[in-house]
Amino acid sequence: LQAVNRYANHKTYVLDIDNYGIEDYWADAREFHDNGGDCEDYAITKLFSLRWLGFPMQQLRVVVLQDTNLRIPHAILAVADGDDIRILDNQIEEVVSHHQIVHYAPVYSINEQGWWIHLPH
Repeated sequence: LQAVNRYANHKTYVLDIDNYGIEDYWADAREFHDNGGDCEDYAITKLFSLRWLGFPMQQLRVVVLQDTNLRIPHAILAVADGDDIRILDNQIEEVVSHHQIVHYAPVYSINEQGWWIHLPH
């Protein structure tokens, strides 16, 4: 997990408007590799990197959330790991437990198997 997180996080952060000329574009891993990207592009690349390494899809979700500190939308990759959920985030160098991040409010999550709405606590 840590190696995938660090590899992707070293790519250049580029807003979609600068990369593709539109406000929001979900790049695939090849586009991200070639052009850099924004938060969901990091998360998508991490998801498919872990799939390629053998992680089952049911363990992986791109989570779109609200960063309550910065008051902006954000996206991360969540990985089910036994009784924990590990977070791979382009804003955090280390992979951490979801319990360590209290300023993220999940809105919805997706993977190839479906999508889930997260209700507020």
